[in-house]
Amino acid sequence: MANYEISDLAEWDKRIREKAAAFGLDWYPQEFEICDHTGMLGYMAYSGMPSHYPHWSYGKAYEKLKTLYDYGVNGLPYEMVINSNPAIAYLMRDNTLLLQILTIAHVYGHNDFFKNNFTYKSTRADLTIERFKAHALRVRRYCEDPSIGIDKVERILDAGHALAFQCRRNLAIKKLDREEQLTRTIEAARPRTDPFSRIHARPEFREPDTHKTPLEPDEDVLLFIRDHNPFLVEWERDLLTIVDEETKYFLPMMETKIMNEGWASYWHKKIVESLDLEQGLHIEFIVRHNQVLRPIPGQINPYHLGFKIWEDLHRRHENPTPEEIKKYGAPAKSGDEKIFEAREVERDSSFLRRYLTEELMREMDLFQYEARGDELVVDKVSDEEGWKTVKETLIKNVGAGSIPVIKVEDGDFGHNRTLYLKHHHDGRDLQLEYAEKTIAFVHRLWGRETVLETTLQGKRSLLCFNDRGFSVRALK
Repeated sequence: MANYEISDLAEWDKRIREKAAAFGLDWYPQEFEICDHTGMLGYMAYSGMPSHYPHWSYGKAYEKLKTLYDYGVNGLPYEMVINSNPAIAYLMRDNTLLLQILTIAHVYGHNDFFKNNFTYKSTRADLTIERFKAHALRVRRYCEDPSIGIDKVERILDAGHALAFQCRRNLAIKKLDREEQLTRTIEAARPRTDPFSRIHARPEFREPDTHKTPLEPDEDVLLFIRDHNPFLVEWERDLLTIVDEETKYFLPMMETKIMNEGWASYWHKKIVESLDLEQGLHIEFIVRHNQVLRPIPGQINPYHLGFKIWEDLHRRHENPTPEEIKKYGAPAKSGDEKIFEAREVERDSSFLRRYLTEELMREMDLFQYEARGDELVVDKVSDEEGWKTVKETLIKNVGAGSIPVIKVEDGDFGHNRTLYLKHHHDGRDLQLEYAEKTIAFVHRLWGRETVLETTLQGKRSLLCFNDRGFSVRALK
């Protein structure tokens, strides 16, 4: 049973806020809700949202989580916190007093990160709760409409969910509208100024195709279909808009998982250690903190990796060794200045590229493995020869890096409304089983033949889906 009263948590929350402010953290107003395991399972299924539109996949997620919990296979998180203004965090009722103190401090680290990291600027945290409620209301209205119904709604949502992450990854980069793209296309087609034009042959000018749609490859597959399929009705377009908006709300969390969890862990440690806990609470804190940050054999623990990098980055700017000064240069900023700057301007891929050092990789024994038959074999370790390869593999797979990048090349290929997509191959072939299902969902929304250009086993190939089904053919 919990060994605290609500008044105790309010007092500890006040003390933690004072410490967090003294350390320089800056957060949204914070609200807490204490819930039991049933409530936490529900919030987990709905990604922490107090309101969400209905879909069978969320019920499936709840039943799976509940079954795993009931049989003791998986536990529950100590807390969940969502990016909103005010921020909302859920605390487990059965947590001990020390666990509540630790998680409250952890929450303020997350809250500070949400408010200040550049990837979250597009999420409009002050409208989060109202936006999700509005989405839920609209979807339920479509489900209850006799002319639409739940089957038609879920048919569109199924396809939307399958394609949701085929979108722009870096939302901080402004997407040009068609007029801006047209200006850039025409400018790019013009011959460059040649100071020796009198002796050079006049460069051939090729008139750009300004009627092509899109003018430039478009990563936002769902939005392209929404805007360019004339046979979608308004409620179908609205469902695709809802899926896209919610995906782009969650995308920054995916893109900053290591940074965010490491940042919250770094600050919960500093805050709790500054509270001068009594011995019993301090011993429990050490145990719980180490449980959260322990390395996990065969996989990356984002809490552990992020915490180690933040800790190392702060140390290298406060007390660098002579070897580090020689290798990286004398630090121009204090440790606090540097980590607060990095918290604001990085995401996982850039964070790892800049601040995961060879020495730290070796300290954490990071390695790379691959499947050979039925076995997993270590093929690279973080020694002088292999650490760069291990680091590049890690960077390639963080955030949305494991999701293939597919762009719309032409919405009217062959002048018969065939949708032409292109996979930007990075050395990893598509898994045909998933590719077939994905392109089928694209076809469902587009309503006409869909083709996807990719590379399979070193050969350019076309994956096609039309009324006759799925096919693959090699390109010369």
